[in-house]
Amino acid sequence: MKKFAMAFGLLLIPLMMSAAAGGGEEGGEQNGHGGEKEGLDVGAFIAHHTGDSHDYVIEIPFFKYTLHLPVILWTDKGLSVFSSAKFKGDNEGKVVVTDKKGNKFVKIHEVIYYADKVKDNPHPNVFDFKSRPLDFSFTRNALAILFVFLILLVLIYFTRKVYYEPDKVPRGIAKFIEPLIIFVRDEIAIPNIGPDKYEKYMPYLLTVFFFILLSNLIGLIPFAPFGHNITGNIVVTFVLALFTFILTTLAGNKHYWKHIFNPPVPAFVKPIMIPVEIMGMFIKPFALMVRLFANMFAGHTILISLVLLIFIFGSVLFAPVSGLFYVFMGFIKILVAFLQAYVFTILSALFIGLALAEDHEEEHGEKPELANH
Repeated sequence: MKKFAMAFGLLLIPLMMSAAAGGGEEGGEQNGHGGEKEGLDVGAFIAHHTGDSHDYVIEIPFFKYTLHLPVILWTDKGLSVFSSAKFKGDNEGKVVVTDKKGNKFVKIHEVIYYADKVKDNPHPNVFDFKSRPLDFSFTRNALAILFVFLILLVLIYFTRKVYYEPDKVPRGIAKFIEPLIIFVRDEIAIPNIGPDKYEKYMPYLLTVFFFILLSNLIGLIPFAPFGHNITGNIVVTFVLALFTFILTTLAGNKHYWKHIFNPPVPAFVKPIMIPVEIMGMFIKPFALMVRLFANMFAGHTILISLVLLIFIFGSVLFAPVSGLFYVFMGFIKILVAFLQAYVFTILSALFIGLALAEDHEEEHGEKPELANH
């Protein structure tokens, strides 16, 4: 349990930084919230609810409160820190914020730019870092990630507390957590990494499994402090896949690297196979990243779209149909939440296991004279 706690603690900081770096480039309150356009802007509404934001809005019936988060920017003149309240809810580049160092900023679709660089460009490129500072702000997704890790910390604490008295049967939350831990160990780690090597990687596998599972589940609860599309943010899934890639690379033994740089194929095929094997090192974590992001982002978008059908058709008569489909998709999403946590974890274990695998002949000590028979 101590190693598990340390593993998810080490994973917390880069995940929160990744959420901040993502900066909500897809989100933001666009025309559908600004009142400048009549009717519902479906694309803007979906982007707002699936993207990130510099503000945290708590909105339930008869109550709405906006928590303004700190904006942390690295500019040409150094570090700049101020509250997102200075943008006054503007997301279309109309409000100019001047910091203490004289920098002028505007916020367009949740991305912060230098005001003078985008003055005549209503749709600047988010990858043009000459027009925007480096954004390390504590965003809505970063706050949600912190919330997930706090839940994990509480779960670990109460589960671990039960085992101070080993003679007693697990009770409380441990009844739910222990079977999942045993499942990850017996069905994921041991079969894919090996009974003699799996323990070293269990803290990481448990951390990834529970983080993805909880992130997926709280995204299904449609009110604050839940409802966040954490794993539907490709920057977050990139960091998770990056950790798998780093562990796989560090775990690689001589057989693993020999298979990449000297694959067991005829000599004339090696010039083709070596680049393919090297590309495979990066394609595997890339597939991990995209698979998790695409499934969770698509599911979140479908749920929002089902609700919006009522407003698109402009009739309350469509509400029962929309509601039934929403409930059905909600149950499917619960299944997907567990499935995606399982798939990411088992593939991570598989990649690590492949890097640790020994050569078949070396592992079994096969003698040359016996091999000929």
